[in-house]
Amino acid sequence: MKKTITVIAIFGLLVLGCKSSTSNNAANSLNLALETKSNSGVTGTAVFTQKGDDVALVAKMKGLKPGVHAIHIHEKADCSSADATSAGGHWNPTFKKHGKWGETECHKGDIGNFIADANGNGTVTFKTNEWCIGCEDETKNIIGKGLIVHDKPDDFITQPTGNAGARVACSAIIK
Repeated sequence: MKKTITVIAIFGLLVLGCKSSTSNNAANSLNLALETKSNSGVTGTAVFTQKGDDVALVAKMKGLKPGVHAIHIHEKADCSSADATSAGGHWNPTFKKHGKWGETECHKGDIGNFIADANGNGTVTFKTNEWCIGCEDETKNIIGKGLIVHDKPDDFITQPTGNAGARVACSAIIK
């Protein structure tokens, strides 16, 4: 809970006021643009929103090949290379094996797969209490990481990447 103290001096009198507010009800959001990588033509947007202990991701992409694709959080907020390898590997602050969220051991960055329709449009919605936006817990804080969309689906088995193919879109997760 935050407390704000207001001090006002009126004609030599000192007036104190105290206002309390709880930040748990306020939402903290990041709006990101996904940029094309690996000459794919894939673009899109991603919005991370934290409310209380939960962080939700909604990503919308276009220009994908129809079919199944993977999306992951990678260790660096660096999309400078043409193939997005500058973003490093999957974000894995707890040193787990790569896998499927909710079913097996997995990296904190292992979001999973989504389907692009016949027009190449895809949407991802994901929610977890294992992430935070700007908190002090480095095993949860997504700031300073990269969001990567892959050309292929994640097989949830191959270590440490899921064999998801080329990186076709990237965004730095920064404020």
